[in-house]
Amino acid sequence: MKKKRVTSTDVARKAGVSQSAVSRTFSPWPTQSGVSAEIREKVLRAAKELGYQPNAIARSLITQRSRMVGVLFSYLDNPFYARALELLCHGLQARGYHALVFMMSNTLQDTDSTVSDILQYQVDGLLTASVELSSKICIECAERGIPVVMFNRTQDDPTLSAVTTDNVGGGRLAAKALLDAGCERIAILAGWDGASTSRDREFGFRAELNTRGIELFERANGNFNLEDTTQAVRRLFKDKLPAERPDALFVVNDYMAIRAMDVIRNEAGLRIPEDVSVVGFDDITTAAQPTYALTTVRQPINRMVEASLRMLFEQIEDPSAQPEHMMLGAQLVERGSVGSKFTS
Repeated sequence: MKKKRVTSTDVARKAGVSQSAVSRTFSPWPTQSGVSAEIREKVLRAAKELGYQPNAIARSLITQRSRMVGVLFSYLDNPFYARALELLCHGLQARGYHALVFMMSNTLQDTDSTVSDILQYQVDGLLTASVELSSKICIECAERGIPVVMFNRTQDDPTLSAVTTDNVGGGRLAAKALLDAGCERIAILAGWDGASTSRDREFGFRAELNTRGIELFERANGNFNLEDTTQAVRRLFKDKLPAERPDALFVVNDYMAIRAMDVIRNEAGLRIPEDVSVVGFDDITTAAQPTYALTTVRQPINRMVEASLRMLFEQIEDPSAQPEHMMLGAQLVERGSVGSKFTS
């Protein structure tokens, strides 16, 4: 026989308090519940004896808040985004919210369809990372009063909040590191061309080369996936004479840079940094391992997550709060993958 569900009314009756006192005891905002310690103890004791669990769905109908935030990612095999998701989820849970995580491809058509599905869950906000949003979806969220914060992505849309690293400045740092080392045949391995991160990093990189009077030697696309990265690096380096191949490579994220280094060493038979200098972007944990010792541009991931969550909570709690765009500084982390071409 199916056991009857215990309700807040049952707990109130057993504890000898009002039903509202039970609701306030289990409020996600305990500091605002106005329940005395004595009543709270009675309610919790009665709830434990009866096996009561508060109904989050019923509460959301009363408060008109789901306490859920849609979190969108294109992929998590890149450790940078896996770490970002972990930090975002912990930050949401600390404030009594829960992440409704959706994975999707980079195509705007698939994104529009998925976001429309997410909105049916009455989410209180939307966090997007490694995902581009169309203007159609942005307008729909704005009309529903659903705040949107873009993490490590940006768009020229005043209704959206965004937190990024200075990707243009970071691209300049990468170019400067290679130029200062005396590299001349400098190539870039870009990501997906539709991603603002890849575009901005490449823009800054090219701008610094132009400032120093150096033309980009070659360009290839890794599209943020390992198979495309492998094929692109083979085309750049394998079975080529020294004058035909790059002597330096900027890869727009560490995830691809690590694979690029493996291909350069193991398939092209070249040494890093003696034959090829490599610079990445992100500073994932693997980059610091002795096997790679990758010189890279660090993104301040903890500060990026903190800023994203602050913006989101402010707009959820105060619908009149204005969206904002925050750009945090990038930092070059020098390791062993860049070698000087100058002799003493």
